[in-house]
Amino acid sequence: MRKQYRPDYYEAVIQIRPNDEKVFAFIKNDINKRNDVFISNAIEKKYGLDIYVSSQRYVRSLAKRLKQQFKGELKLTYTLHTEDRQTSRKLHRATLLFRLLEEPGPAQE
Repeated sequence: MRKQYRPDYYEAVIQIRPNDEKVFAFIKNDINKRNDVFISNAIEKKYGLDIYVSSQRYVRSLAKRLKQQFKGELKLTYTLHTEDRQTSRKLHRATLLFRLLEEPGPAQE
């Protein structure tokens, strides 16, 4: 059963550089198959797309599948978001950067 979160809640950001519709469709279809993860926001940036996702664990597992499905470079980082008031645990947000490798084009002269 899925927990009820606010619609703008997110634990991780997936950054796709440069923006690629195939990669976005792959992520969107994969999330739609699950009932414990949702996309809270998707923002078109100057150099690509940022997708805000509700689960860090899902993003870590998605990273491996993205690497297998598409040729690209992965970088996973964490930033301190807050500290829990009751347990004093530090809570982090994850950022997954997926940079597609550019296809070699024809030589320009």
